[in-house]
Amino acid sequence: MVDVTVEGYISAPREALYDYIADLALRPAWCDHFMKDFRLAHPRSQGKGAAARYLLDAPRNAQYVETTVAEAERPRQLVEATHGGRGGRTKGEMVWELTRAESGMTRVSVSVLLDPGTPREAFKAKLGSTRWLRRQCKVAITRLRVIFEEHPEGALARATVAGFEPLKAPRFGASPRPIRG
Repeated sequence: MVDVTVEGYISAPREALYDYIADLALRPAWCDHFMKDFRLAHPRSQGKGAAARYLLDAPRNAQYVETTVAEAERPRQLVEATHGGRGGRTKGEMVWELTRAESGMTRVSVSVLLDPGTPREAFKAKLGSTRWLRRQCKVAITRLRVIFEEHPEGALARATVAGFEPLKAPRFGASPRPIRG
C-alpha cells in the first residue's frame, strides 16, 4: 500500500481553491509536470461523476490512470477514485482537503492512496515511486499557490475531451439525429 500525504498553505479563499481543484479540465495547468497526455472522459469536468485519463509519468513505472470524482463536498473535500496500471488492477484514491487557516490562508492537503494490483507494481513502488510521487505532489501544490498568489500572465493550460466536436454535440438535451416516426 502506497500512502502519500502532502500539505501546503495558499493565500486564497477556500471556495475559489475548491472550484479550481474540482474542475478536472484545469488540472494540466498545475499538474502537467507529472500527469502527461491529460484528457477528459466526457465534456462535464466538474462535480461528482467527472472523469479524466492521464499518463502518470513516473521513472521506470509510467502507467495510464483513470480518475473519477467519487465525492464532492464543497468547499471542504474532494475524493477521486483512481485505477490504472496493468489491466487497471491498481486501485486507489486521491483526497483533497481544504481547511481554513489564520489570516485568510487555506491549508491544502492531498493524500494519495494506491494499492498495487500486481507484484511487479508493488516492487516498483518500493524502488522509489513513492518518494517520486510525494515530490511531484509538493511541486503541484507549489504551482497551485503560484497560480492563486502571483496570477501568471496568459491563458493557463486546459484539458479537453479527445475527439469531441462541440458544434456536433446535442444541445439542451436534444438528440442530434432527427427522430423518425
